Amino acid sequence: MTQHITPELRRWIVTQCEAGMPPEEIVRGMMASGWQEEVARTALAQTLSGEGAEVQPPAVEAPPLTVGTVPEPLVQGVTSVMAEGHPVQVLMTLKLPRVVLFGGLLTPAECDALIEEARPRLERSETVQLATGDSEVNEARTSDGMFFKRGESELVARIERRIAALVRWPVTHGEGLQILRYRPGAQYQPHFDYFDPAQSGTANMLKRGGQRVGTLVMYLNEPQGGGATTFPDSGLEIAPVKGQAVFFSYDRPHPSTGTLHGGAPVLAGEKWVATKWLRQEVFE
Repeated sequence: MTQHITPELRRWIVTQCEAGMPPEEIVRGMMASGWQEEVARTALAQTLSGEGAEVQPPAVEAPPLTVGTVPEPLVQGVTSVMAEGHPVQVLMTLKLPRVVLFGGLLTPAECDALIEEARPRLERSETVQLATGDSEVNEARTSDGMFFKRGESELVARIERRIAALVRWPVTHGEGLQILRYRPGAQYQPHFDYFDPAQSGTANMLKRGGQRVGTLVMYLNEPQGGGATTFPDSGLEIAPVKGQAVFFSYDRPHPSTGTLHGGAPVLAGEKWVATKWLRQEVFE
């Protein structure tokens, strides 16, 4: 007998999720009521993703901002989080390195608008000069980029508030959004985002807001080939998907955080990303 996934079943699944019922328990409950296992699992997956459903997947509102050791999204055991009224999917989490992959952090229209606002101001990307703390062109980073000032436009301010709510870290503790464009062959070789205490230029960098403690990379488009964000120490690769974002944090400026990462070469087309770095203290 063919079983059809009904709106009533979807609403029941949402109710169980909101009550904190684990996915496997939900599946077992449906099977106990006569649903075939394959149908039960399909209904659960479709409901949580919002596919073809009248109801939306359950979302947990992020609590008020608190400043702890590092930014930490409230993602344990949930499939989506509300950030400033915007639903964001939790697609993947990893404890070491601390990585969270978000879906739908930015809308397609927001991605396009960021690109257009940034395009006229693009210049060859620079990196921090370790000896002095100044910026310099480096062959390890073959992209074009620019920085928005914090809150520079309504669009930028809205995205910054959403990020702050999502990762539970104040807007004031974030650097301005950086927009990067990678053309075919462009890449960013593996590196750490924190400032190395062993380098003489680090003291100057820390004056503006302390150490970096977290990074959020938002994908503004999808290249035709290549361009993954890689974490060599863990073998993790994240393909750039428009609107998605990868977050990672590091509680100390040390390789033990496992946050060595890079941007793999773009093989075809262009890759556009927006990066937000988060600091320990107010960034000025």
